[in-house]
Amino acid sequence: MSTMTKRTPTGAAVLQPQVTSAITEAVLDELALHGYGRLSMEAVAKRAEVGKSALYRRWPSKQDMVVAALSEFSVPLAEVPDTGSLRGDLLATVQAVHDWLTHPRFATILPDLTAEAARSPALAEAIAATIGEPRRALGAVTLRRAVERGELPAGFDVEIALDLVAAPVYWRLSVRRAEVGPDYLERLVDHLMRALQC
Repeated sequence: MSTMTKRTPTGAAVLQPQVTSAITEAVLDELALHGYGRLSMEAVAKRAEVGKSALYRRWPSKQDMVVAALSEFSVPLAEVPDTGSLRGDLLATVQAVHDWLTHPRFATILPDLTAEAARSPALAEAIAATIGEPRRALGAVTLRRAVERGELPAGFDVEIALDLVAAPVYWRLSVRRAEVGPDYLERLVDHLMRALQC
């Protein structure tokens, strides 16, 4: 009995990574320029130089497309390498939060997206599931490394610590709209080390 080579069925959609990347960039540009409410699938397709069908092959709705694009941009920025110490990891973490919040496009997108999420529970839930929780999971890895190294006690409250680490940078940049000077993050980490009882 002869073996047959499997072939991709005729007419099956093959999603090209470079097209997906171009669409993602277009989504972020449109969000930064026009906000979530005025963003349209047509405008994204035009900016990415693709047909609208290319978008719908990837995502069933505007919300799914936007959340996927923001997730692809935001989640990798929360990955922090093991510096070998809790202090080093915390400094890398708050620097990563700072870089995320001050990114030229995202700094424009975030206030609008926060307002939209307050009006739309479905959008808020999608953002939490695809951006917030994955970013927090990466932060938890950093803190658990410190527990394994003996720098934090077993049974340490990771959930509260994650709030403590990210909140000051968000508050200073996004709420107070204050600058982060050269030594601010260093001083913040000094306070975080004391707050975490290290």
